[in-house]
Amino acid sequence: MSNRIDKIIDFLKKRWGVTSPFQVAIIFLVFAITGMLSIYVSRFVFEVLNLTKEDPFWLRAIVYIVTVLPAYQVILITVGSIFGQYKFFKNFLRTMFGRILFWKRHKKKTSEIN
Repeated sequence: MSNRIDKIIDFLKKRWGVTSPFQVAIIFLVFAITGMLSIYVSRFVFEVLNLTKEDPFWLRAIVYIVTVLPAYQVILITVGSIFGQYKFFKNFLRTMFGRILFWKRHKKKTSEIN
């Protein structure tokens, strides 16, 4: 079992570009805290706007997209910064929204830099 976990941690270290299992654990912790806080934010927003499950789904979806998703980004960057992982989460959000919005980041070749 331990060998399997080590392989997963090594895979995540390589994929995320981090150097230690401790950083992987911190990243998991930041995602967990951010997820919990975003649930509280969504509940608060829905209570303030008096939205319930009886309201149309499309209305709740629009409110969620317009309010909670931007709040999630702010929470993720804030919590990530508190744990010293600002650079990772900034790049993570950039990559995530690049995929969602079909942006393509092109790495400059060394010949293009000069």
